Amino acid sequence: MKKIYLTSIAAVALTATAAIAAPGDRGSRDANGDGILTRAELSASVEKRFAKMDANQDGQIDKADREARHAARFAKMDVDSNGEVSMAEMEAFRAEKRAKRFAKRDTDNSGGLSMEEMKKHGDKAGKRGKRGKKGMRHGRRGGKGMMKRADTDGNGSISKAEFTAAAMQRFDRADTNNDGQVTADERKAAREMRKERRGNRG
Repeated sequence: MKKIYLTSIAAVALTATAAIAAPGDRGSRDANGDGILTRAELSASVEKRFAKMDANQDGQIDKADREARHAARFAKMDVDSNGEVSMAEMEAFRAEKRAKRFAKRDTDNSGGLSMEEMKKHGDKAGKRGKRGKKGMRHGRRGGKGMMKRADTDGNGSISKAEFTAAAMQRFDRADTNNDGQVTADERKAAREMRKERRGNRG
């Protein structure tokens, strides 16, 4: 059977970028679901995400943490513990993730998604599905750049202060009217601005 070897630390490192993503992206958490992200909500999200990513709890996110997360993910996929991940194990892992996503969207536990549930989550799923290989390649480059910018002292690791500052900086850029919250319109404008910057760099 074909084996899949997971050796890329860079791919795992991308999980860090989610927490310092622009408001409204995957790393931001609108806790009360009102479509508006406040500084308090973002701060709570960043606090929780940093604690999760700092695997060895030394107050820094660095290569050691990334390797630990990579190893934990590999171990979870390698159900027979033979040091390899087979195609069947890979598919089972993906199926489990899909099932969890479905369960999260099925808010009334009916076993199916209503029109409202589809509307609430459909846009995010569609955008992820349409990214394609080009989008994924660009995301990796963007993710590495984001992490590099967050490491303001250039020591190869990201402290909690740096992590928080990077997230808040992006929040403040999106909060164009400086009212301490980012609305759907501001999120859309921030996304368009990022696309424009990427186009100019390209």
